[in-house]
Formats: sequence, C-alpha cells, structure tokens
Amino acid sequence: MPLNIDWQQILLHLFNFLILFAGLWVLLYKPVRDFMRKRRSEYEQQDAEAQKKQQDAEALHAQYEQQLADVDRDAEEKRAALQKEMDGYAELRRKSAQAEADAILQKAREQAAREKEKSVRDARREIAAIASEAAEKLALHETPSEAYDAFLDAAEAQDTPAQNTQKDEGDRA
Repeated sequence: MPLNIDWQQILLHLFNFLILFAGLWVLLYKPVRDFMRKRRSEYEQQDAEAQKKQQDAEALHAQYEQQLADVDRDAEEKRAALQKEMDGYAELRRKSAQAEADAILQKAREQAAREKEKSVRDARREIAAIASEAAEKLALHETPSEAYDAFLDAAEAQDTPAQNTQKDEGDRA
C-alpha cells in the first residue's frame, strides 16, 4: 500500500457515509420538507380564503352602500313629497283662514254700517224732536235769547247721565 491508503477502509467509510446520508434523508430531510410544503400550502390556502373573504366583504360593502344610498334617496323623495303636501295643506289652511277673515270683516263692516244708519236715524229723530220743541218754545217765548237758553237746556237734558253727573260736579265746584 503505497502512501498508507487502504482502499477497503475508504470504501467502508464511503458506504457508511451513504447509509448515514440515506438515513438522515429518510428520517430528517424528507419529513421536514414535507412539513414545510404542507405548511406553505396551508398558508397559501389561508391567504386565498382571506382574499376571497375580503373581496366578498368589499362587494357586500358596496351593496350596502348602494342600498343605503337608495334608502337615503327614497327618504329624501318621501320627505319632499310630504313637504309638498304640507305646503299644499298650509296654503289651503291659509286660504281658508283668509276667506274666514274676509267673511268676518265683511260681516263687521255690514254691522257697523247698520249701527251707523241706526245712530244716524236716532240722531235725526232726536234733532227733529229737539227742533220741534225749540220751535214750540220759540212760539211760546217772546225773545230769541230765552228760546236759545231753553234749547240749550233741552239739549243738556238729552245728554247721558254720566255727562250730567260730570256737569253737576263741575257746577258744585
């Protein structure tokens, strides 16, 4: 053996190395690689599910946003319709109140005109009565100053009791 190399020992070491390599391959490398492969596939599957769920959630969110917009639009339309109806009702009530006010005002004017006519008739009767009394007294009295004084006395007698009371108090003072 030149250089002290034993070929048999080298082959045995090589054979031991191959057995060790095959044993480690079967016992360590292959299970770890399978575990890593399975783990990677689980993470990829979870990632795919998460992306799908996120897309579903985004689609659902968009659908809810659309429904919310539709509900808001419907509510706005209903509010506008109700506002229009309330405006119409308010206008109707205003017209009704205006018509009622006009009727009350017209009635009051008519009543005021009747009372005015009645007051004018009563005043004319009183004037006629006073004038006829004055004419009678003129015929009875000899001087115009006496007739005038009698006319004034008769006019004062026709005044209201409150005015007579005030005159009496003034005369006492």
